[in-house]
Amino acid sequence: MSTNADPIETLTTEQSWERLRTQELGRLVTHVGETIDIFPVNYAADGDGILFRTAPGSKLFELTVNADVLFEVDHHTDTAAWSVIVRGHASALESDADVQRAEAAGLRPWIPTDKRVYVRIAPTSVSGRAFRRAPEPDRDGPQEY
Repeated sequence: MSTNADPIETLTTEQSWERLRTQELGRLVTHVGETIDIFPVNYAADGDGILFRTAPGSKLFELTVNADVLFEVDHHTDTAAWSVIVRGHASALESDADVQRAEAAGLRPWIPTDKRVYVRIAPTSVSGRAFRRAPEPDRDGPQEY
């Protein structure tokens, strides 16, 4: 992004996936009835999906009731930032082949807990934006409308 350019750039789907592949912590958003929850999860971008591990509990229950999810990942430095949103459907992996493939992704829990359930988010859309970080514009004087 040049200094004269818009400080916000819309990312292509491929640019969004490139960024997703560089991180390992995201936020899973679930929605069941009137309840919206957000969970930090470590993940792996696997082909055209997102993998994470979990254990029985509220997160897995909510995914069973309503598989529609949002998944958000972001990153920033002093001069740039980006955010990617994945909309999709989450499902626990059940077949031995799917679980073996997920295990090969190298996804490990960050904390010493037993998380034996692999979940895959199959995206329906992937979108992202990149931001040029700079000081706030001067507020003094006449403003353009």
